[in-house]
Amino acid sequence: MAKRGPGKSHREGISIIELGDMFPTEEAAVKWFERAVWGSERCCSRCGSLDTHEVPNAKPMPYRCRDCKKYFSVRTGTVMERSKVPVRKWVYAIYLDVTSLKGVASMKIYRDLKVTQKTAWFMQQRIREAFQTTGPAFSDPVEIDESYFGGLERNKHESKRQHAGRGAVGKTAVVGAKDRASGRVAARVVDATDKPTLQGFVKDHAAKGAKVYTDEHGAYDGLSNREKVKHSVAEYVREQAHTNGIESFWSMLKRAHKGTFHKLSAKHIQRYVDELAARHNIRNMNTMRQMEHVVALMVGKRLMYRDLIA
Repeated sequence: MAKRGPGKSHREGISIIELGDMFPTEEAAVKWFERAVWGSERCCSRCGSLDTHEVPNAKPMPYRCRDCKKYFSVRTGTVMERSKVPVRKWVYAIYLDVTSLKGVASMKIYRDLKVTQKTAWFMQQRIREAFQTTGPAFSDPVEIDESYFGGLERNKHESKRQHAGRGAVGKTAVVGAKDRASGRVAARVVDATDKPTLQGFVKDHAAKGAKVYTDEHGAYDGLSNREKVKHSVAEYVREQAHTNGIESFWSMLKRAHKGTFHKLSAKHIQRYVDELAARHNIRNMNTMRQMEHVVALMVGKRLMYRDLIA
C-alpha cells in the first residue's frame, strides 16, 4: 500500500495551470468528455447503437445514428443536454467542484468562468443532480447519527418564526450513515426523526446483521445488533462504540453551509448533502480520476430549470 501523507497529500492533484495546458481549446475539452462518456468507441446517446457517423458540418449536432436516425452529441443524455455553456467551461466547473472540499459558491463560478450567476447556479445544481447516486448497503460496522441545518429562531424575522421552542425547531433534519470499513457516507433529508423514519433509513443503508453504532436517541430502540453511547452523560467513546466518523462528516457539511453557501433552503438542501457525501466518497482518488467519475455520473440524468425552480 502506498504511504499516505497528511491531508490526502498522497493524491495526484492538478494545478490550475496544468488544467489550462490540458484543455487549451473547446475541441480538447469535447474530446476528453467523449472519452470519459463513451470510452474508445462512440455510441449513440439515444439508443446505444455503435453504428454512428460524423456529420460533415456538425449541424444540427456533430454525430448521427444510422439506427434511430437521430442526431446527438456528447451532451445528449447527460445533465449538460441543451446547455449552451461551452464544454470547456463545464470542465472547469467540475474541476472547481471536486477540488473544493467545502463546495464552491455560484458567485465564484460566475466570476471565474464569466457566466451569469443564474447560469453558474444552474450548472452547479446539474452537477449535484449527477451526484445523486445509490450504492450497496454498508457492511459491519455502521455509524448512524442525525443533525440539523438552518438558522436560529431568534435570528429569523418574526413572520418566519414558529414559536415552538428552541434547539432544532425550524431547522431541517438530516440523518446519515458511515461505513467504517470503506469510509463511505450516505445522508438523507428527513421530515421527522421518529422511529419509523430513522429505522427505515438504517434498514436501507446497513446490511442485514451489520453492527450499528448510534447515540441514545430513543428512535433507534429495537434495532438488532445496535450499540449506543450516551452523549447525555458525556460518554462519546466506549471501546469501538462511537459515532465520531459520521459526526466528522457533519462538521464538514456545516462548514460548507456556513462558510461557502451561507444559506441552504429546505427545498434544495438534499442536493448539497448529496454533493458533500459524494465528494467525501471519492476523496482518495486522484483529481483527474475524480473528474472522470463525475462525468460518468452525469450520464443518464437530466435536470430542467423549470423543474429545479418549480
